[in-house]
Amino acid sequence: MIRSLLATSAALALLAGPLTAQPDDTLDVVAQFEIQSPEPSTSGYIFTRMGIAETLVNADSQGNLTPGLATGWQVSADGLTWSFTLRDGVVFHDGTPMTADTVLNALEIARAKPGPLNDLPITGIAAGDGTIDVTLSEPLAAFPAYLAYFRYQILAPDSYGPDGAGVAVIGTGPYRITAMEPPLSLDATAFDGYWGAAPHIADVTYSGVSRVETRALMAESGEAEFVFGLDPASVTRLGRLDDVEVLSVAIPRTLLIKVNAGHPFLSEPEARKALSLAIDRAGIARAVLRYPEGADQLFPPSIAGWHNDEMAPLAFDPEAARALLADLGWTPGADGILTRDGQPFALTLTTYPDRPELPLVSAVLEQQFRDIGVALTINTTNSSEIPAGHQDGSLDLGLIARNFSLIPDPIGTVLGDYVGNGDWGAMNWQNEDFTTLVGAIARGDGGDADKAAAAAILQADLPIIPIAWYQQTLAVTDRIDGATIDPFERSFGLQDIRWAE
Repeated sequence: MIRSLLATSAALALLAGPLTAQPDDTLDVVAQFEIQSPEPSTSGYIFTRMGIAETLVNADSQGNLTPGLATGWQVSADGLTWSFTLRDGVVFHDGTPMTADTVLNALEIARAKPGPLNDLPITGIAAGDGTIDVTLSEPLAAFPAYLAYFRYQILAPDSYGPDGAGVAVIGTGPYRITAMEPPLSLDATAFDGYWGAAPHIADVTYSGVSRVETRALMAESGEAEFVFGLDPASVTRLGRLDDVEVLSVAIPRTLLIKVNAGHPFLSEPEARKALSLAIDRAGIARAVLRYPEGADQLFPPSIAGWHNDEMAPLAFDPEAARALLADLGWTPGADGILTRDGQPFALTLTTYPDRPELPLVSAVLEQQFRDIGVALTINTTNSSEIPAGHQDGSLDLGLIARNFSLIPDPIGTVLGDYVGNGDWGAMNWQNEDFTTLVGAIARGDGGDADKAAAAAILQADLPIIPIAWYQQTLAVTDRIDGATIDPFERSFGLQDIRWAE
């Protein structure tokens, strides 16, 4: 199709360079994510979703681990050595064979950069005879799930510069890149040497379009066949069209408030509970997000073991919120804003527009918090400001969408967010009982009862404040068949899509 964006939309200004004609049999994918660079640690999620790069381990739509570039794995009796058997006959897009040495090179380069592997008790990674062998200083039952994370995609040696930085994306997937213009676009074509089933559609493109209105217009006009990340209003409008289908699925992601528990106004659990009580989750879900329900706990029902139907749900009770804050010494000022020791209860909530629902929800939170006497200033900015504020201590509150499936076993995210040094999780919060429980789960010694107990601690202490469980949305044209949403957000599934007959 002609890869020109609507002249009436802002998209024309978003794409770098001249627009070029594409053949009618090119599948155009649009999402909100920018391609920052060829570096896997920053943009790897685009390359795995587009079927360009692959990981040793995959996951199915239920989160069960499945073979990827490794056909299987086993662990020693003491739980300290994992051996991954590599798939035979795999070649990179530049024709280089995938060997144990090339896999080891990719993993060691990835491990030298910030990421979840840094917090694991890894003592060594070695290339064996058609295997990759990883030794640990203590057992970690979920270790294979970490190797499904996009940061640990396996690329050819020439993908990296002398310092290990990504300079090209030479993967093993069903598609190979033919052109890339960061931050907004790439073209790819089917890779003839792919080890698996060939894609049904040979040529695909990706465009990063930040404005949700533009993405919706592209779906409506037929400018793109596969449009990801829609706002509630666009879902309603596109759902009325005969030639566009809107898909929606619950995913293991939660919209939540990240709290600086070290802030003098937020250090008491009662203060965090008061903020939680001020939130009308059901109202936000129905009126703003058009979701069936809000989140009455952190983990959505799709996360087996961690979600607990028996746990007392988070409630909406502004009067109880005011009473908690009064007990903490906060009194209303003339303008209705609470004060204590001469200081107003004023906070800044930082969020980002990449997910169009976040600014909408933040505006509602400003009203709901003001109703209990808390003044909220909304700072809508780049998403990177949230981890930066975590690191330098300047963040008050952050409204984010946290994915519990980037590492398919949720323990990977839980460890990083609430025990390790993850800058998207808890801030200035630790709980010894929680750490003990999570440690047992990570070793493989803990069961569902331990997960439920850990979730109950998060519910009581509220180092983060859940608001809603996510529904992911996708608009697809009637020109294609076979489009689905991967609830674990690992792949767009392009290789399974075909042109409609």
